[in-house]
Amino acid sequence: MTQQGVRWTADQVLALAPDAASRKAGSKLGAAGPWSEAGSTDEGTVWGLCKGSGSKPYQTVIDIADAAGPAYKCSCPSRKFPCKHALGLLLLWAGGDGAVPPGQVPDWAEQWTEGRRKRAEDKRTAGAPGSSSGSGDPEAARRRAERRAVRITAGATELEQRLADLLRGGLAGAEQAGYGLWEETAARMIDAQAPGLAARVRELGAIPSSGPGWPVRLLEECALLHLLDQGWLRRERLPDGLAATVRSRIGLSGAADGPPVRDRWLVLAQYDTADARLTTRRIWLYGAESGRTALLLSYGAAGRAPEIALPVGLALEAEVSAYPGAGQQRAALGEQFAAPAPVGIRPPGVPTDVAAARYGEALRDDPWLDSVPVTLDRVVPTPDGDSWQLADVDGDSALPLSPAARSRPGLWRLVALSGGAPVKVFGECGHRGFTPLTAWPEGAGEAVPLC
Repeated sequence: MTQQGVRWTADQVLALAPDAASRKAGSKLGAAGPWSEAGSTDEGTVWGLCKGSGSKPYQTVIDIADAAGPAYKCSCPSRKFPCKHALGLLLLWAGGDGAVPPGQVPDWAEQWTEGRRKRAEDKRTAGAPGSSSGSGDPEAARRRAERRAVRITAGATELEQRLADLLRGGLAGAEQAGYGLWEETAARMIDAQAPGLAARVRELGAIPSSGPGWPVRLLEECALLHLLDQGWLRRERLPDGLAATVRSRIGLSGAADGPPVRDRWLVLAQYDTADARLTTRRIWLYGAESGRTALLLSYGAAGRAPEIALPVGLALEAEVSAYPGAGQQRAALGEQFAAPAPVGIRPPGVPTDVAAARYGEALRDDPWLDSVPVTLDRVVPTPDGDSWQLADVDGDSALPLSPAARSRPGLWRLVALSGGAPVKVFGECGHRGFTPLTAWPEGAGEAVPLC
């Protein structure tokens, strides 16, 4: 399959934008006016010169065939990936009106693409069986793991004491102490090399200011944190799958050691969450032949977008390998055999009551699970007092939307797409409700990102 015949939709391109400002700016550059010497190849390279405020145009080149999603290079000073020029060029290419014709790659673009592909090949060669790269002293690695386990155990024991002090003094003390108490405790967990515990502790600090009913929510989260502490302290007694889940939740995720699964993976959704330190990108995939749902996680330092980006609604033929842990969907993207391309694949859907039951079943393997990925079939977004819900057309059950979903513009996009008619919706179902991420209209129609 060649790249030249593959065209994405504008929604698929704009779903790659790192933020709303980039999406808006990129849309303005999706016309032929500011571009010159644009071109593309069957191998997946797209390039062009974009007129800017300076005397020299910006050189923009995109490698669509990259295994981790489109890769970008632009001479503009922006630190966002993709920048507005790359988004604009992709929109121009996706339009398919001849503005980005087939052509010979210019030297400046070819230099970059060849360099990237050579580095990728070198990396694959270095990781091949028999390569000396990455080999180390197993005994030294074992000693490091033991030392870290001792630190984590000390941190978990200290955290247990702090939780006991909080409950002994009463939850009202948490409101009076403010966020500083939790930030200092989280710092202690970082010192103990337990980033998973630190992240959950930081979440506790926001609960006292989260509105009515916060003492109940704080008690629930303290109980889950206590359960995680006890799981670590008694990990030798746990079944292997649950012990792996505890290690992952603590912050010891390990390597993706599951057997590679080759499939055509439909990109179901992609969205970012960010704090002051890190941007986390979550990409959901669905295997057309295996029927598996897999989660790719990618990270970027504060102010920078994560490296992996895949267009929603396209499918790529690739291998993925699962991470350890009972009920875990996280996987690593391996070798890619074909670039992302449009397909007619849609994941099978279930009624809302089955979706809720799936979340309950998943909690048996992972009590700390916030939500599970699920596709709802033939549902209609309907008002529910001051909130919204997704109601089954063919049944009498419904799922409330999560608070996060109710505050996003994607809700109104979903309502407009439905127009009172049933739609298929992929999202995350958990104790806070259902968060829609992507939707498909009945019959034919492209995937519509909602996040």
